[in-house]
Amino acid sequence: MNNIAIQLTNVTKTYTIHHEKPTLVEKFVKGRDEQFIALNNINLTIKKGEKVGIIGPNGSGKTTLLKILSGIASLSDGAIIINGKTVSIISLEAGFYSDLSGRENVHLNGLFVGMSRSEIIQKKNQIIKYADIGKFIDMPLYTYSQGMKLRLGFSIALHANPNIILLDENLGVGDQKFKDKLRNETRLLFNKKSTIIMASHNLYAIVDFCDRIIVLEHGKVVKDGGLDAIKYYDNNFTYEYKPPTKRRSSLISRQLMQLVK
Repeated sequence: MNNIAIQLTNVTKTYTIHHEKPTLVEKFVKGRDEQFIALNNINLTIKKGEKVGIIGPNGSGKTTLLKILSGIASLSDGAIIINGKTVSIISLEAGFYSDLSGRENVHLNGLFVGMSRSEIIQKKNQIIKYADIGKFIDMPLYTYSQGMKLRLGFSIALHANPNIILLDENLGVGDQKFKDKLRNETRLLFNKKSTIIMASHNLYAIVDFCDRIIVLEHGKVVKDGGLDAIKYYDNNFTYEYKPPTKRRSSLISRQLMQLVK
């Protein structure tokens, strides 16, 4: 158990879909509201230090799984054990208050992601410098663009030094300079001992960075492995493989490079 970062047992997440304008008859008919099963009886064990990629088509449950792990969404059934400080880089506005300034939100969001008050005070200037949003740091958050919010949220999460990092595919917000900075930081994150779970449609990034691939479909784990998981995805979904970039050479990346030679 000391080597386990995350343990999921029979994890299920169900959403109730309410119809906005039911007819008079429908109001009296039970079961009008539909149930959508986003995650269906998921069982996973992720060891400390593992770099895990979550892939699957739209609606497969990738983001829902990350939200469950981060505590943003609650379980409908099952159990989760998480060992270590977890930072979610999937909903960076969680813990932000729109009427407060960026500087004030550094303190509040820092506490939200598990930093101590003394740690926030010590790293505040580093966080602000990394976010690089200039005079806006003292302006209310409702004046920020999505890219600026992302800069601030990512900087806070990065400086929290978490044991477990949750990354979502929706990090392509902001100008090219900041996108390049995000890519560089992602590379550095994956070189650390932290446990990282990354959900993405960008299979090139998954292949480059991750040594374990989990394929989701309709809320279920349909494949869990390495190169075999990539092949499964290739055979069952539309996906044209291209050789990985040179950012990092994971085990899967090296295996695929051998195939395309």
